[in-house]
Amino acid sequence: MDYMFEVGFFGTRAPIFMDVVTLIVALLPLLVAGAIYLAKTKRYKAHVYAQILIFAFSVIVLGYFETGVRMVGGFDSFMKESGVSHNYAFIVLIFHIAISIVTLIIWSTTIFMAKKQVQLKKHRKAGLMTFTGVVMTSLTGIWVYFLMFVY
Repeated sequence: MDYMFEVGFFGTRAPIFMDVVTLIVALLPLLVAGAIYLAKTKRYKAHVYAQILIFAFSVIVLGYFETGVRMVGGFDSFMKESGVSHNYAFIVLIFHIAISIVTLIIWSTTIFMAKKQVQLKKHRKAGLMTFTGVVMTSLTGIWVYFLMFVY
């Protein structure tokens, strides 16, 4: 597990595990948009498999991220070298976590209730809410990364 804490590839103060997670988080909206495109082109089975795969992969990445953060000492340990106010970064982090949790709940509900939502004609709306949450999670995650490792 020591490899997780080597210097990252973005050229910032971040360890490699943070760069890996940030790259995946940045690409996540594109992956979800691709899965949505499958549904728009009536490839529903591929859409289902893509969404499940992307969701499962995201949960695994979240576990990898949390492991790394806990092993290094958490948010405070990352903020030691940042030039940004701890309180400001903490507020942004809480905002990011709140969006992430709501998105995780909506996304998992959308996946597990898809058949029922389709029958009730609510799946498209749930999908749009999920996609919006994924985009916001991505943007706020990148924002937190910049606050901790760039500024």
